[in-house]
Amino acid sequence: MSSLVLPPALVPASRRSEVAPFIVMDVMEHAARLEAEGAKVIHMEVGQPAAPAPRTARKAAAAALERGQVGYTAALGIPSLRARIAKHYKEQHGFDLDPERVVVTNGSSGGFILAFLALFEAGDRVAIAAPGYPPYRHVLSALGCEPVLIETKAEDRFALTPETLRAAHAEKPLKGVLVASPANPTGTMMDRTALTALYAAAKELGLRFVSDEIYHGLDYAFPAVTAAEVAPDAVVINSFSKYFCMTGWRVGWMVVPEGMSRTMERLQQNFSISVPTLSQIAAEAAFDGREEMDAVKHGYEENRRILTEGLPKIGLEHFLPADGAFYLYADVSRFTGDSHAFATRLLDAAHVAATPGVDFDPFRGKQFLRFSYAGSAEDMRAAVARIGHFLSKE
Repeated sequence: MSSLVLPPALVPASRRSEVAPFIVMDVMEHAARLEAEGAKVIHMEVGQPAAPAPRTARKAAAAALERGQVGYTAALGIPSLRARIAKHYKEQHGFDLDPERVVVTNGSSGGFILAFLALFEAGDRVAIAAPGYPPYRHVLSALGCEPVLIETKAEDRFALTPETLRAAHAEKPLKGVLVASPANPTGTMMDRTALTALYAAAKELGLRFVSDEIYHGLDYAFPAVTAAEVAPDAVVINSFSKYFCMTGWRVGWMVVPEGMSRTMERLQQNFSISVPTLSQIAAEAAFDGREEMDAVKHGYEENRRILTEGLPKIGLEHFLPADGAFYLYADVSRFTGDSHAFATRLLDAAHVAATPGVDFDPFRGKQFLRFSYAGSAEDMRAAVARIGHFLSKE
């Protein structure tokens, strides 16, 4: 993806701002330029549901807007929303959660910033899996921390293990570890045994534990397990973006250890005052739209089937187990040694947007592409046909 050449900056930027770009956003921009020229692009690059927010959420927001008064809320969130999120853990995971431990955030992105600031000092080393979500390491770097990428293996379902965590800590001490299940970009998941064992190792080493659970609700292989249940001193981050199809509403939440809510409150007061009120009102009502959202999830399952059956027929036989989320991480090394250039050619020639693996993994990412299957079944079938035609010419 070629980047725009800009004149030298009048004011030099700080060193801490020199983070790598989030390449998927560059792919989106490239796709938008093609669409402006009249192309019909199939979007498989960004992890964004094609379905809208549930009707219950939209109606609640519209009613609140009609009432006219949209002011600040408490920094930790509207109390009734925090209580509803706590109730969600009882409904989905079977355990009682004190609403005082719930913090409403500006999407999961806002949650990561708050969590990293509350848990780590500048210079602290934090372990994350490779491949993994790029902003983990970019945000940590911008905050003065050192992300420590640990290569994962197929036999471990591309997740961190107690052994790899201990080895990294022995090489140079860590201060924390971040896990994700279902994971981005792999779609792989950790079962209860694996998550519990990793937490026990982190506890033994004295590490802070952060769990990204933004794709909970989108689990196919087995039910997702929350770290809030097995790790009482973990910081859990979730969002309404994925399962509830509310990406642009920018509302998420954290479950924090007892006694940490005030820390998060002070940070949020200063950073953003509060999360947008309409988004919070919509989020609370979204829990009443689960039937609608489960239907969307079944659509993802069909899309998953289309890709897992269709891609091998066109030459992409190797991809990671798509246990959850809505991603398929495919090995394209048969066709290229440069996934970034390959993704550019695929977009320009076939009008299929996919994200190069180098966005997620500096070690082996050149041989992978991530395909999002959050769109329609029609688009997935068309994408397989377009990709197949493209590969036949490579």
